[in-house]
Amino acid sequence: MTIISRRGFIHRSITAGIGFSAIGILPGFSGLPKANIRFGLVTYQWGRDWDLPTLISNCEKTGYLGVELRTGHAHKVETDLTPQQRADVKKRFADSPVECIGYGANFEYHSPDPAVLRNNIDQTKEYIKLCHDIGATGIKVKPNDLPASVPKEKTIEQIGVSLNEVGKFAGEYGQLVRVEVHGNQTQELPNMKAIFDHVTEPAVKICWNCNDQDLLPPGLEGNFNMVRQWLGDTVHVRELNIGDYPYQELFRLFKRINYKGWFLLEARTEPADRIAAMKEQLEVFKQMNR
Repeated sequence: MTIISRRGFIHRSITAGIGFSAIGILPGFSGLPKANIRFGLVTYQWGRDWDLPTLISNCEKTGYLGVELRTGHAHKVETDLTPQQRADVKKRFADSPVECIGYGANFEYHSPDPAVLRNNIDQTKEYIKLCHDIGATGIKVKPNDLPASVPKEKTIEQIGVSLNEVGKFAGEYGQLVRVEVHGNQTQELPNMKAIFDHVTEPAVKICWNCNDQDLLPPGLEGNFNMVRQWLGDTVHVRELNIGDYPYQELFRLFKRINYKGWFLLEARTEPADRIAAMKEQLEVFKQMNR
């Protein structure tokens, strides 16, 4: 199957809700050695309309012991929380086996408008404080574009310099800045490498995002090795048994570097029963992670 066919397959699967039971375990996973990889949830789709108690409860009942909270969702963990409300969020997670891994924000640093760029940096810092207060370990941000009106190298450097500023701030709060491989052109791994060639702060890490562009020349392994020195503790995956992204190979690559982080399900489909779908995806993950 081609890269384009994967996009088409996922699109057709949005309403079909193809699950693990329909497709079965993908061949070849059972012989893999066990990795130090844990499985959690990004609330992007399947947790978007759950308040915080419901989210934590549903993660507990499905065996998802880590969650990345998405901004703008029904759990309403945002910077307008009072100090007491932040402490309450922290306690909810502390009283549960579910770990608040981090926060999924939409801050980006490519704008040629200095005021827009400054606002994104300043708001990132406010959410880093929130992450600290609720017991999370980091914030997810993204590069999102390389504007055609600006020389590519200038924007790449600007993104890297901005990441250094927020990364230094995050380090002072014991947090990570997790940079999702995302956006027009910026989701291509050579461009991510060029950005990170400007990054000097140790608290800034790459969040691998399982994009079709990962398979462009020099291929998955070549692109992985291109940025492996900056990989952090989170990876975003889609439904593990839908499409033709080479998850088996990805597991092999992460196990080879003795990865001890999270694979976080950033689901795209709309199953009729999300709880059942979460359980199915966890079973697929367990087979891969043997």
